[in-house]
Amino acid sequence: MAAGFSSSSLPERLGRLSGVEVTANAPLAPLTSVRVGGPAEALVRPRSPDALVALLRFLREEGVPLTVLGGGANTLVGDGGIPGVTVKLPSDLFPEQAEVGAEEGRLTLGAGAAIVRLCNQMRAHGLVGAEFLAGIPGTLGGAATMNAGTKNGECYRVVEAVEVATADGVGWLSKAQIPHRYRHTELPPGGVVTRVRFLLPKGDLEVSKKVMDEDLAYRKRSQPLSQPNFGSVFANPPGDFAGRLIESVSLKGHVIGRAQVSTLHANWIVNLGGATAHDVLSLLTLMQTRVREERGVELQPEVKRVGVFQP
Repeated sequence: MAAGFSSSSLPERLGRLSGVEVTANAPLAPLTSVRVGGPAEALVRPRSPDALVALLRFLREEGVPLTVLGGGANTLVGDGGIPGVTVKLPSDLFPEQAEVGAEEGRLTLGAGAAIVRLCNQMRAHGLVGAEFLAGIPGTLGGAATMNAGTKNGECYRVVEAVEVATADGVGWLSKAQIPHRYRHTELPPGGVVTRVRFLLPKGDLEVSKKVMDEDLAYRKRSQPLSQPNFGSVFANPPGDFAGRLIESVSLKGHVIGRAQVSTLHANWIVNLGGATAHDVLSLLTLMQTRVREERGVELQPEVKRVGVFQP
């Protein structure tokens, strides 16, 4: 539990803040794509930017730990749950904005919106350039936080600026102000992404649609999208592929508990039904260890671990 609070007093105190919805002992497994993990001590949904800032100020003053949950697409929640406050932004917390000129356009969307919303708005306004994001699950805030992407591109290729809330207020940061690299960004400590602005060129919508359709068809053929999963477990090491390395050490299809290395793509872990975070983490660790020992490569997880993991 968070320091200084019992499991009942923290949600009660949070409930006194205006403009927030608080759920005590909230199940988190249904909010993650792999469908495992324990509850949040307090799951909080702010109803306005001001309410979010007030919440962050409260957490700073009281020393309560903060976890931000986007779409849960690359998140492993420990079986012991998440102490403190888990924030989930509503998808409609901010209105969408579009400024489209003769050659390019800017789309500003809320961090709680699904990534597919960007693709829909891009097409609606005659814009192109973010096709590589079409099949990625999760939210735009999560994509901006981890610089999500595929072999065809990464989020910050099309990001112009990111709005971040902290205990001191809300403000925009340009892409140049945010250190970023492959699957990583450095945002202000304790900050929560609230909106993302994308700069996209105008282009051929039919070509754009064809690219997205082909990418989605490829994903359906090569990835276990019908089973609860994270997406890619590990980042591809320079000059190689994590899936190839995992398959080369004979772990494709390997099962621990109710978690399995996908038989379709070795860089994916799937929940066979009833898996625990312990099952998933044990399998992830085995994959990492075996590749290190047999291939001399240290795989770097893309999956973010949050909460309490039990032995």
